[in-house]
Amino acid sequence: MAVTVRIARGWFYRTRRVLATLCLALLAVFLGYKVVFGANGMKVWQGKRAQIESLQRDIDRRKAEHEQLQHRVDGLQRGEPSMIEKEAREQLGLVKPGEVVLFEQRSRPDARASVPAGGNSTK
Repeated sequence: MAVTVRIARGWFYRTRRVLATLCLALLAVFLGYKVVFGANGMKVWQGKRAQIESLQRDIDRRKAEHEQLQHRVDGLQRGEPSMIEKEAREQLGLVKPGEVVLFEQRSRPDARASVPAGGNSTK
């Protein structure tokens, strides 16, 4: 039994540097993995960065749209005739005397192909 303990102890002392190096290497690989793929790793950070850029572009677009709408509101509140006329033409369909209005004719759905709303009920 004493021989077995000495052999095991001798083997451990001879290979302790190798074992320590392997343990440190495994620890470094684990930490590296966590840094890249972990909950707060580089991959997550890159995804969040792309999301921030996308949201910032959306905010900028909406700010520009808001400024345009605010300009229209300010013009209408000041009573600018051109703004009021534009809104009356677009929303109410008003025209000046002597103007000719052109409408785009839309095709009607085929009445034979559609089923009547009441159905085919006979008495």
